Amino acid sequence: MTIHPIKAFSDNYIWVIEEGTEAVIVDPGEARGVIGYLVEKNLELKAILLTHNHDDHIGGVQEILVTYPGISIYGPEETSSLANHIVVEGDSFNLLNKNFNVIKTAGHTDGHISYLAKKILFCGDALFSAGCGRVFTKDYQAQYDALQKFNQLDDEVLVYAAHEYTQTNLRFSQAIEPSNKVISEVLVKTNDLRTKGQPTLPTTIGREKKINLFLQANSLEDFKELRQARDLF
Repeated sequence: MTIHPIKAFSDNYIWVIEEGTEAVIVDPGEARGVIGYLVEKNLELKAILLTHNHDDHIGGVQEILVTYPGISIYGPEETSSLANHIVVEGDSFNLLNKNFNVIKTAGHTDGHISYLAKKILFCGDALFSAGCGRVFTKDYQAQYDALQKFNQLDDEVLVYAAHEYTQTNLRFSQAIEPSNKVISEVLVKTNDLRTKGQPTLPTTIGREKKINLFLQANSLEDFKELRQARDLF
């Protein structure tokens, strides 16, 4: 299995999961780059995975269906206008000979979910490198609970988040903890990657436990204060 990023908008990643000549797409906010890649690589699209209902994650689905009609689309209830397989926490399904497990990771939206395929996590906007998604629902408890689920995953799990926010998140973290050498070192490496136009993802759960202040928050109150500070950064 290989996983390839397709850049979309200013900072989105649409992930293409490939196994042989078959592919699954995660959160296609737009269609052109996806269709172009599938055609170029001569890949057969088997399914689309949706994490939540924001347009920059679902906006390309209808156009993709024109070229690839009848494919399976998995997503939470809030994507029911597009998804033909509504999934909830605890559900699992097989694609590309891999078992995908569904985790509820709400807070960013009411129904946000993530997909875990053994050591690979597709977490949409619930978790970023050195950060997490805005809590648009104002349900900070739900987002905090989601982070605790991520904290329980194995350190080796690869994290495929949906946005290239690492640089800004680390700058925020450095402002909060200026003496944190680990964060400073990772920021230097991140700056180098971005200067070269390279993605900072995937990251790993183990790495995030060291640099992600949101995962390190010891209480709901601490998390809420940190998230609100990040919103203003």
